[in-house]
Amino acid sequence: MPHQWRSKSIVTSLPSNSVAEACSASSNCVSAVIVNFNAGAYLATAVLSVLSQGNNVGEVIVVDNDSEDSSLSNLHEISTDPRLRVIKLDANNGFARACNIGIEASRGGMVLLLNPDCYMFPGSLEALLAGLGSDPTIAAAGPLLMNSDGTEQRGGRRDIPNPWQIFCYTIGLHRLMPRHPRFRNFNQMTAPLPSGPIAVPAISGACMLIRRSAIDGIGGFDERYFMHFEDLDWCLRVTQKSQGIRFVPAAIVEHTQGVCSAGRPLRVEYYKHRSLIEFLSKNFSQFYPRPFITVVRLLVNLHLGVQILRTLIGRTKAVDPPRRMARTNAEDL
Repeated sequence: MPHQWRSKSIVTSLPSNSVAEACSASSNCVSAVIVNFNAGAYLATAVLSVLSQGNNVGEVIVVDNDSEDSSLSNLHEISTDPRLRVIKLDANNGFARACNIGIEASRGGMVLLLNPDCYMFPGSLEALLAGLGSDPTIAAAGPLLMNSDGTEQRGGRRDIPNPWQIFCYTIGLHRLMPRHPRFRNFNQMTAPLPSGPIAVPAISGACMLIRRSAIDGIGGFDERYFMHFEDLDWCLRVTQKSQGIRFVPAAIVEHTQGVCSAGRPLRVEYYKHRSLIEFLSKNFSQFYPRPFITVVRLLVNLHLGVQILRTLIGRTKAVDPPRRMARTNAEDL
């Protein structure tokens, strides 16, 4: 199945504005794309945190995956900002496809992909822009993702997981020998935090700043992934094109995981594991023996069964409303 990234599923879109049109003339102007699905009050918080990042923000495009909650109505309080646009879809198209719809509608020289349950601390976008620098071979930059308790969240800086690493992860070898180069976890959060931007194989799709030129050359997310692993797949394609990705610790973004999936945890687990199998089959099946790939697929499905049982036994607790609006700077962490 060929890579797809154009879509005509847009139902309604607010008209374009002069601010966004002016943004297209600047290579450093940022178009933020936020894919929403029942994010509640978190969506407005995320949008406000982007709009407050300064003059580099030319537009904020919210792509709504047919939400059933009040998240869009909460935007009415800030809808007077001419930089805000809303694209409402008639069905849940998945994260990858909705991102591509927002990217296609955007006009800035930089595209910021941000989850609706994220909060950008002041100066974060400026730090990401500085992390990208003027080197056109650096395709994207990602921030330091933080949990609400101030700890670093996994996924913000990581390797590209291969079938062997997934095998080690599912049977627990990464816990037995966490520092061994052949068995360690593909997340890098246990490594000391760098003092400045560093090259990493992959960052998280929860927040990534991407050059428009990189999107033009590489494309958007692969829409075969309904949710999860579309970001790792994209990062892998970046490295295959001999372009770079940077992790920028000075950019701080708080990410409350599980907001959009709180009402459908079983469905999310299913798509997460299915996307992992798709990712491994697409990118590594030609390099690994077929029997080993089959074993890894079985282990992933077994892991899915365990996660489903855990979810059924202890249903996911409701996520508290966001309290991040009161924070003013990164020192509050």
